[in-house]
Amino acid sequence: MRSIVLTKGVPDFSEGAVSFDEDGHLERGKTPTVMNPNDEFALQAALQTKVRHGGHVTGMSMGPPGYADVLQGAMETVYTDDSYLLSDRELAASDTWATAITLSAGLEKYQDEIADIDLVFAGFKTADGETGQTGPQTCWAMDWPIVTHVIALDIDPDERTLRAKRLVEGDIDEVETVEAPLPCFVVTDPEFEPTYRKASHRLTHKELRAETERRATNHDDYLTTWDHTDLNLDPDYIGLDGSPTIVSSVDPIPKAPSDREATMIDPDEDDMSDVLEEMQPYAAEAGD
Repeated sequence: MRSIVLTKGVPDFSEGAVSFDEDGHLERGKTPTVMNPNDEFALQAALQTKVRHGGHVTGMSMGPPGYADVLQGAMETVYTDDSYLLSDRELAASDTWATAITLSAGLEKYQDEIADIDLVFAGFKTADGETGQTGPQTCWAMDWPIVTHVIALDIDPDERTLRAKRLVEGDIDEVETVEAPLPCFVVTDPEFEPTYRKASHRLTHKELRAETERRATNHDDYLTTWDHTDLNLDPDYIGLDGSPTIVSSVDPIPKAPSDREATMIDPDEDDMSDVLEEMQPYAAEAGD
């Protein structure tokens, strides 16, 4: 079973990690890049498929060279076998359409030169764009079936079919079961949870973890980078020139008001007994 997981690097929006300029605009160069949180569910679905049915899982991303760290993170945490990065300056400033064209070209090159693909997994949406368009648009370019909002799945290798449970209109109380032929796209929902009920599956999961820890330390040996010439892409149809989306305006992110008061204490000059007296009631509650 050959799976590709599409993943992306996004700014780390955790408290204290994001850097803004004085106008409230995000400074990407000063903000750490992390794996898009929703992509982790796609990776978990691919790993579950590998544990249950064997095979190979590849991480693929389009972005600057720094996204190699995101792919290495995918290998470390979800045990991908190798990584493919689609990267060069001609791809910069791509909207979802130009990104989908590039990713589909990467998938087609992979199929032509590496191996046939059975499944492509994608996250629900990205933390920085939140359009939810790239996965379905890439699927459209490949002309494959797609199943979205997947919360559980399994594969019938003999029949070459995917059987999945998916949320209907995003309502967790309404679930439908669907089938699709392979190859196909799977867009996981944040409610997806991998399951390993058999002892053999749990043992395989443990073995894969140990194997991948060794591989991830030498991630460069398992990383392949393709630029737009490798993918035979016309610069007029990728990057900014190939992006039909027009951004009419950008609103700055308002700075959250501080609603907490802080008292500064210098242990060399202030009496710490007042601090202990203030904290004692909270310590008592924790002990209860």
